[in-house]
Amino acid sequence: MTHPSYSTISVAAILKESAERHPDNVAVVVGGTEYTYAQLWRETRGYAGALKALGVGVGDPVAILIPNVADFPRAYYGILSLGGIVVPIHALLKADEIEYVLRDSGATLLICAAPLLGEGAKGAAQAGVPVISVLAPEPVGDIPQLEKLAAGAVPIDTYVPRQPSDTATILYTSGTTGKPKGAEGSHFAIVEQANTLLLSTFDMRPDDTVMGCLPLFHTFGQTCTLNTGFRIGAKIVLLPRFDGDIALRTLIDSECTIMMGVPTMYIALLEAAKKTPDRPKLRYAVSGGSSLPLAVIERFKAEFGVDIYEGYGLTETSPVASFNHVGRPPRAGSIGQAIWGVDVEIARADVDDSIELLPVDELGEIVIRGHNLMSGYLNLPEESAKAVVDGWFRTGDLGTKDEAGYLWIVDRKKDMILRNGYNVYPREVEEVLTAHPAVSTAAVFGVAHETHGQEIMAVVVLTPGEQVDAETLAAHAKEKLASYKYPRRVEIVKALPLGPSGKVLKRELVAHYEAEAAEAIEVQAKGVTSP
Repeated sequence: MTHPSYSTISVAAILKESAERHPDNVAVVVGGTEYTYAQLWRETRGYAGALKALGVGVGDPVAILIPNVADFPRAYYGILSLGGIVVPIHALLKADEIEYVLRDSGATLLICAAPLLGEGAKGAAQAGVPVISVLAPEPVGDIPQLEKLAAGAVPIDTYVPRQPSDTATILYTSGTTGKPKGAEGSHFAIVEQANTLLLSTFDMRPDDTVMGCLPLFHTFGQTCTLNTGFRIGAKIVLLPRFDGDIALRTLIDSECTIMMGVPTMYIALLEAAKKTPDRPKLRYAVSGGSSLPLAVIERFKAEFGVDIYEGYGLTETSPVASFNHVGRPPRAGSIGQAIWGVDVEIARADVDDSIELLPVDELGEIVIRGHNLMSGYLNLPEESAKAVVDGWFRTGDLGTKDEAGYLWIVDRKKDMILRNGYNVYPREVEEVLTAHPAVSTAAVFGVAHETHGQEIMAVVVLTPGEQVDAETLAAHAKEKLASYKYPRRVEIVKALPLGPSGKVLKRELVAHYEAEAAEAIEVQAKGVTSP
């Protein structure tokens, strides 16, 4: 027997409730300017009134292309207050990529920060989607300014209630294979994620100051920093663009107590710390997005005196699925235990059409089920059916789970290298390389090889001021690893290609070096056949 659903919920309640319970608490700090919760909610209601006058209503997808400034939460919660759907766009996308997101999501409007209008307005024009701006000191062409529209609009009174299963956000995956897919996040999944993180995962309090350097257009920053921080009434110090030196000075001057970042940010902070004796008053730090090398965890603890708690999740899981729960000593290298109400298990990776769970300590694919799962990929029922099997989301990550429930990632299923029939997991090789004192970061991947199937290659960034050659690093890895695991080729570069969320774009490295190898073979072949 089916029953009608009378329950309602809204992600917009996160800001509205905190504005009523903690009106004078500082919600956001940007460049030294503070905004209280009461002020931010008042301005958000003004933005919502302007958007309502433009025709935005229940179920309408609205895209936002805004960096980490106060306009992001104003637009984000303003759209949600109207019952609309937020479609955040990565700030580094180009016009054609923006056009794809706008078309695929069915966005009815793009709210774009003035510094990003070069690509944003072009992409919107290609998609036939109207644009309004924020952060524009002067009008840009005939593009309306949301601030001016809000000043002349009637603010909304409160948010439109939604059903728990209604879509709140469409977040586009990074598209490691094929076109990006829009993961639909429900109001319930997002709100419950914030509640669970606060109740039994993080130790975040109303008097905490959280460093907001994670991009808010990404699920990690959006959920763990913005929604969770606002839910408890904490202060968030936003950094529009990450720079190690600026971030460290901001941590110190703003007296941040919680740092959230991805591995590349912690590496940059360690470098910045060499230039000043000053240290922030952190209680703890959180890392996610990709695996954090053990050497970095140890160096950070020695330098800053705090633990880094690693967690794990994906866009499709809102994002946190497991975490080294704050209050328990973190297990370095582990992604922690499943969060409350969520199951994280290990399943056979070679079975696609069903889930066969494996015993403790056996290697397999990490699978997840719980209140944090997406509702599906927008307009892609077949892809959704492949991703969620028997109620479990297949992550594509390989790992193990011990008797205490701690999870350990070995590597991406697709990143695994197969050399001479042996499985090689890049993370293991990266750990060895980053343990070398001259190495800052390393990316290990497989490139096609006619004899071995794939050959192991490492691209390394050195620690500033350190000197070492590629041959020495290869020898270091050879000494520490089995003969089939060590990289046969090591390249030293100034920087690794990073995506908007700070992840190393290994697919770009693979494409570059495989193309380079193919070109060398072609040149060699021409040399052999030429008269």
